Amino acid sequence: MILAEVPMTTRIVRAESFVCRAAIKTPVVNAFGSMTERVAVFVRLTDSEGFAGWGEIWSNFPTIGAEHRARLFDAFIAPRLLDREIADPAAWWAEADRALHLWGLQAGEPGAFSAALAGADLALHDLAARCAGVPLWRHWGGTHAEPVPVYASGLNPDAQALAQVEEARARGYRNFKIKIGFGEARDLATLRPVFSSLRTGERVMVDINQGWDLRTAMHGVQALGEFPLTWIEEPLAADRPSWEWAQVSGASRAPLAAGENLRGAAAYQQALDEHHLGFVQPDCAKWGGASATLPVARAVTAAGRAYCPHFLAGGIGQLASLHLLAAVRGDGLLEVDANPNPLRSEMIDPVLTVREGMMALPEGPGLGIVPDMGLLQRYVVSQTSRYS
Repeated sequence: MILAEVPMTTRIVRAESFVCRAAIKTPVVNAFGSMTERVAVFVRLTDSEGFAGWGEIWSNFPTIGAEHRARLFDAFIAPRLLDREIADPAAWWAEADRALHLWGLQAGEPGAFSAALAGADLALHDLAARCAGVPLWRHWGGTHAEPVPVYASGLNPDAQALAQVEEARARGYRNFKIKIGFGEARDLATLRPVFSSLRTGERVMVDINQGWDLRTAMHGVQALGEFPLTWIEEPLAADRPSWEWAQVSGASRAPLAAGENLRGAAAYQQALDEHHLGFVQPDCAKWGGASATLPVARAVTAAGRAYCPHFLAGGIGQLASLHLLAAVRGDGLLEVDANPNPLRSEMIDPVLTVREGMMALPEGPGLGIVPDMGLLQRYVVSQTSRYS
């Protein structure tokens, strides 16, 4: 992993967490359930020189888990940061990951600990890049400042899908991902008008959100052969055996995509070795932060697959995902949630816009913006600060 040329040591003196909740009028529908509110857990780390770095802890679903993950950060991770001299975030992440692994096993929730650690890691990298005065994508070894391709994600089924595609197109998107997995007749009825509406150069992906068993998936991917899909995402549960994924991949006209629900470098390497995925989608706020996601993303592109960072939550994780893709590049697309979410839009929409399917990179150091929690204060339901 390529970081700043000269490591900078920083001493963390303050660790904060913010749990935010925002009501939405239209639920976000998935094959496994619906979200009737948007949540985000943001963390801020401040060093002895007054620099602050920001991260986000994955807490998208179920939303009731947000406060719990913030408490894990407060109780188990903040103490490992405060008053520590940290020169290499990746080394700190590896040390903390080893320690938290046992706690996660004992608690029966390794994923929650991994997400809390990921948010802290993202904040450390943001802090390091701000201290160095460079954007995160350049701090991580990126060399090209060109915009990155994006897609509008999380589009609801039924008639909403076409309406959301048209709305996203008007906002500059040229690639669209639609939620399916609600039965063949309903899924095909959702997709046919969307494909009839497509313009030259536009692409469509579908996401089943792990909603099919093997028999349903084998039939489902063949039915979807009616459409020139860019990918079919998570047709099976992430923990299904590799032979099931191999069968579905062999039966599908479109490449398969997955990765948001894998955890650990070994799991990603196995997915690459088995050649079942054309698109690999780690979520940097769910596992690994930047320290572990960057090597995985580079392995993905080296293997000839497309790295497409997964993310559907608040603005900080969205920015981190943008910088990761900009640093790694390849043939991947950046996922941008098309559903209303003020925890994302009020933070980043003023500085990030989509034009002809591309998003320009922010120019400032670190993430490129300084999040203003004052603007989001009406959504903050819990806030904790710890000092060295």
